[in-house]
Amino acid sequence: MGERWQAVDDYIDARLLGDDDALATTLVNNAEQRLPPIDVSAAQGKMLFLLAQMAGARRILEIGTLGGYSTIWLARALPDGGSLVTLELEAHHAKVARENFDRADVSDKIEIRVGPAADSLAAMDGEASFDFVFIDADKQSNVLYVEEAIRLGGPGTTIIVDNVVREGGVLEANSDDERIVGTRALFDMLSANPRLDATAIQTVGAKGWDGFVLARVR
Repeated sequence: MGERWQAVDDYIDARLLGDDDALATTLVNNAEQRLPPIDVSAAQGKMLFLLAQMAGARRILEIGTLGGYSTIWLARALPDGGSLVTLELEAHHAKVARENFDRADVSDKIEIRVGPAADSLAAMDGEASFDFVFIDADKQSNVLYVEEAIRLGGPGTTIIVDNVVREGGVLEANSDDERIVGTRALFDMLSANPRLDATAIQTVGAKGWDGFVLARVR
């Protein structure tokens, strides 16, 4: 099925996305700089772009920059005067991302903060609130990241979390994989938190079998 999933993604890309030199160059640069190939797919990037626009996002928080592929999609969704803060643990990844932002002509909208995301989030007290949050970092910390997204957002803030199905691994209650343990803890937190309306959508395609959580702060 994997080849079929890839073929459908290729069809979607050709019909609805077309060529994009800046994004293609971003992926090439990421590969040349030996970043892991774990970016969202092109169709998923466009989905994030549209969700941010539908939410009317003016201030976006991204947790997990990598080489900035999804960051570029989100920055393009911002209106004039909008801004995006993206958090990245690795200094090398942040350096590559800055190169990609410059080539895509979105650097003026983006601020990268380098270091453990938990520390960066804790230091954000007093900043303007975020109305859209995309979480795609270490899965062990997903509960913390969503709690911080609620704290740093407000009523109406949209929260998207990537990689929440993990090839069906989310069903494995006795897993010792920390990513699955963290993902299951996220679902427990979402189901118990009265401040969130949430669902999850399974996806198949170029990135295999996975999915997204979509949530909104009440």
